Amino acid sequence: MSERTSIGSRILEVAWDDPRAKALRDELDADLGARYDGFHGDEPAERRAARSRALAMHPEEIVATLISVDADGTPTGHVILRRLGEEWEIKRLVVTSTARGRGLARALMTKALDRARADGADRVVLQTGIPQPESVALYESLGFIRIPVYEPYAETMPRSICFAYAF
Repeated sequence: MSERTSIGSRILEVAWDDPRAKALRDELDADLGARYDGFHGDEPAERRAARSRALAMHPEEIVATLISVDADGTPTGHVILRRLGEEWEIKRLVVTSTARGRGLARALMTKALDRARADGADRVVLQTGIPQPESVALYESLGFIRIPVYEPYAETMPRSICFAYAF
């Protein structure tokens, strides 16, 4: 499935293991690693492992993996819509450093929200953190409302910033 955006890119729904999607997630991991370096202080290995489990993505939970691509097919952005128990959750939003400032994150989020609504969601939740102020600003501008930290993040990332979007 492909949809051209008003910003000259296309948004494609791809498989979770699509190599372009994986490369974009790797770029996100590198960015988040740099942003969160030292954020959790000197914590025990057991807590780090519990946080890794909380952040793990399981392909059977994924409803949609969306990527944006430029006119030449270069991947520029990524977002996942997944089921987290009874909730619908948005995960792994990233726009490549060379494509930022063009509205791609907003377009990807809008497409993910549209997909969730079409599939029957009443609301969508997401989790982010203090070291991601541009993400917080985007979610607030889209109409997301802050909510308490929810599981599986409450135990290992109690300083998370969580949001919900109700349809």
